[in-house]
Amino acid sequence: MTCASCVARVEKKLSRLEGVSATVNLATESAHVRLLAPVSEAELIATVERAGYTASVIRRTPAPPGGATGDQAAQAEQAVQETGRRGSPTGVDDDGAAPTAPGASGGARAPEEATAAAPPPPGEPLGASHLVRAADLRRRLLVSLALSVPVMALSMLPALQFTGWQWAVAALALPVATWGAWPFHRAAWAAARHGASTMDTLVSLGVVAATAWSLWALTLGGAGQLGMRMSMSLAELLPRSQGHHPHLYFESAAWVTTFLLAGRYAEARAKHRSGDALRALLELGAKEVTRVHPGAGGARTEERISVEDLAVGDLFAVRPGEKIATDGVVVEGRSAVDASMLTGEPAPVEVEEDDAVTGATVNTSGALLVRATAVGQGTTLARIGAMVVQAQAGKAPVQRLADRISAVFVPVVLALSALALVGWLAAGGGSQAAFTAAVAVLVIACPCALGLATPTALLVGTGRAAQLGVVIKGPEVLESTRALDTMVLDKTGTVTTGRMSLDAEAGSGLDDEALRLAGAVEAVSEHPVAAAITAGARERLGALPAVEDFSSHEGRGVSGTVEGRAVAVGRPAWLAGLGVELPEGLERAVGEAEATGATA
Repeated sequence: MTCASCVARVEKKLSRLEGVSATVNLATESAHVRLLAPVSEAELIATVERAGYTASVIRRTPAPPGGATGDQAAQAEQAVQETGRRGSPTGVDDDGAAPTAPGASGGARAPEEATAAAPPPPGEPLGASHLVRAADLRRRLLVSLALSVPVMALSMLPALQFTGWQWAVAALALPVATWGAWPFHRAAWAAARHGASTMDTLVSLGVVAATAWSLWALTLGGAGQLGMRMSMSLAELLPRSQGHHPHLYFESAAWVTTFLLAGRYAEARAKHRSGDALRALLELGAKEVTRVHPGAGGARTEERISVEDLAVGDLFAVRPGEKIATDGVVVEGRSAVDASMLTGEPAPVEVEEDDAVTGATVNTSGALLVRATAVGQGTTLARIGAMVVQAQAGKAPVQRLADRISAVFVPVVLALSALALVGWLAAGGGSQAAFTAAVAVLVIACPCALGLATPTALLVGTGRAAQLGVVIKGPEVLESTRALDTMVLDKTGTVTTGRMSLDAEAGSGLDDEALRLAGAVEAVSEHPVAAAITAGARERLGALPAVEDFSSHEGRGVSGTVEGRAVAVGRPAWLAGLGVELPEGLERAVGEAEATGATA
């Protein structure tokens, strides 16, 4: 799809099917379809093809079984990713296609179904179609630009017009008006075969009209005479000047094509970049996992498998420093989990048996045995990615308004162009002036930003926000931010770097020597608190001594031997259990630090 007129046509065709409610998005080239009656995939795809496009179903999510009512019963959604007329790979993101019970009320999506992701077709990297399109447009743009510059120079500067210049201009402009503008001609022809018109129709008509008139003027109208010059005088457009040779408009055809190719190329690049955040998000997860098979007598066997092969209920091992493969519950072990990618909080979360853990978070210290509770599209990471997709695929109110206007924009422009032609002829302005006015209407209207800027801006906005760590739940949320005057933040990682640092050493008893010993022991640990202490010690004191007999006590602290001295660093309660009593001043300082939210 190339413009909002395409959106309106596909949306109208799909919505005419009984029990089908469709929302089509230009920027993501997808349609989200809610089915309230039995409709087959073949029928949906055939309907899209009758509109002049191709489509395929990516996924179907059935409505809740049994006695679901209201919002639950009405939720059968299907998302269709369009390719337009280019025949490139495509898909349909289908959030549910099971029929609902007759007479079921409601129609709003259930929250869990509103976050269904739109993965690429099998074997196609996310955003690959936009890259392929951008590469083709870039190639056409560079060639058209190289040819259009001399066309413009020769046409607009009489001093450069050598004998036979007009034939050279024609030779340079024709490849631009044909090969360069081929994406517009192809799209316009496909729309015309289905009795429709789009923004490409205006572009194609403008380019073809300007080129055809110029060829007629060159071969039959006298403009091809050797030695002829074309000046840039407005007086030549007046009726009294019609005896003069007709003007050539090769430069208009060439530059309209070049400018619009530049716009389409920028749009394709923007679509791909807006998916960078989603691609990065989906790549956060682990790629492989160690699955554990319990055996007789407590024996266990392990195998390394792809995370896609993991099933709900499987046991898997997570060693220190590894990513947790998928959402699950800790069956055995104790550790600290870095969940900053999910919460923004730099402090690790202590987990033990029966605690829930989230896929893509990092196990920092102890070894864990986890039972998988969700895999694939059911994981928290996948649902976050789905939220980004949903936000990019939805429509803000301003985009719906733009779509409604664009649906009638092209027919109105064509009518105005014809009216301008007839009006000039009726007023005795002559054929050249009439043609100039008619083509001017087409050329001015064809790069209309109304049908393109709104969806692309929303797509780029949500994608850029995701890159900066802000997940926008829907385009209407993005639009409503214009009214914000106060923002309240409650997550540490939102207003900090998300990395812990050594803030202060409380109490007179903690001197450089104590910090040197503590930093030496913590240097062996991968815990975020340990990393902060080590970094602070090295920044203040430089090199640190080696540690021997290091031990990590999950959730409590670390211990070891440094230069023959036993050193323990950890929580005050753990140190008390080791028989270490904190001085009164230090104990008071610990309480004051913890009251501020710091980790003491």
